[in-house]
Amino acid sequence: MFKYAKLYAYDASDSPDVAFQKQLLVIICSFLLLCGPGWWLMYYLVFGWGYASIAAGSFGVLVAVAIFVSHVLKNHKLLAHMVFIGTLVVPVICQWAVGDLHQGGMTIAWAFLTPLGILIFVSLRPALIYMGIFLTLVFITILYHPTLPGAPEEVAEAHIKLFYCMNLGTSFIVIFGTCAWFVHTIKVEKLISEKLLLNILPKDVAYELKKYGKVEPITHEHVTVLFTDFKEFTKISESVSAKELVTEINHCYGAFDKITTKYDIEKIKTLGDSYMAVGGNFSGIECTPADVVSAALEMRDYIIKRKQERKIEGKFAFEMRIGIHTGSVISGVVGVKKFQYDIWGDTVNIASRMENNSEAEKLNISGTTYDLVKDQFEFEFRGILPVKGKKDMRMYFVRKEKITEGALA
Repeated sequence: MFKYAKLYAYDASDSPDVAFQKQLLVIICSFLLLCGPGWWLMYYLVFGWGYASIAAGSFGVLVAVAIFVSHVLKNHKLLAHMVFIGTLVVPVICQWAVGDLHQGGMTIAWAFLTPLGILIFVSLRPALIYMGIFLTLVFITILYHPTLPGAPEEVAEAHIKLFYCMNLGTSFIVIFGTCAWFVHTIKVEKLISEKLLLNILPKDVAYELKKYGKVEPITHEHVTVLFTDFKEFTKISESVSAKELVTEINHCYGAFDKITTKYDIEKIKTLGDSYMAVGGNFSGIECTPADVVSAALEMRDYIIKRKQERKIEGKFAFEMRIGIHTGSVISGVVGVKKFQYDIWGDTVNIASRMENNSEAEKLNISGTTYDLVKDQFEFEFRGILPVKGKKDMRMYFVRKEKITEGALA
């Protein structure tokens, strides 16, 4: 059924929400179509031909015609109105054809599907109107016990129990199934939205934004900022197609994302061919300067290996510079439309300068970061070099991680 439901009133231009509505609606209507013959048979066996059996039998025909016509016209709202008006009128006729609420086994309970269905598949305003009509018919039935000509004076107790089981049991199953699917879908969509939000913001920032609608800036002490940049990117972009360029950038950044995730490093953003991340206490997760340096080395080695592979295939390849500096930053969310999580401060600027002063396939770190990780890696001291807009600073190339005696053992 689910397979064929996707074909109902199919239109390639439908949004995912509209496509889902069509599938859910036709599945519910198909279930009601199956209920029609059983409903008719029950009344026919008990009362023979009469208002109740004719109305129940006509309902099945109405649903079948509505599915076909709305499918041809690709208009699922037409199906909703036709079927749910039927679920309002037919149960009332059957109820009044049998007698009061008890004798009819509360057949009128089926009519609640009308405001519920219109609410889900059309909109709130008409659903409120249908809800008012439904309640009015229920009150009339309770207060005045209206009966159609030919209604039985008394219904056997066994038949009344059958009516209760059929009407309440089946109608509530339809209502529960519809609500359960709807709630499940909402939860799935919420999880998707949560995942997308967490891809943009750190966990605690996302929670604060959802709860308060804004995010207060936070100062982070002792964090380590990482910048990467592809060498001669502009020149490469002029010699390859846009698709090739973006595909390769996305491939490399995808690898970087896995590496930063491995070391609990917070990715901040990408800007053209530049990748920016920061390690520290974000979302309660501690990431040390050594973790950031280790991640940077893995990024470097990945790009070197990727270059070798692509050169063998005769394809262009990137060479990358990396820079790292440690200090304090301020984090926050900027913008109202297409907001962005970002970090600011002198640490960010110096980390960028470290990347600018690096070389292809090398990782350049500041003296500040070196002092924090000097016992864990092997370095090449580059001297005290000029930094644009800053005083001269110590710089080091990180060669590789030190192999300790424990590791050798």
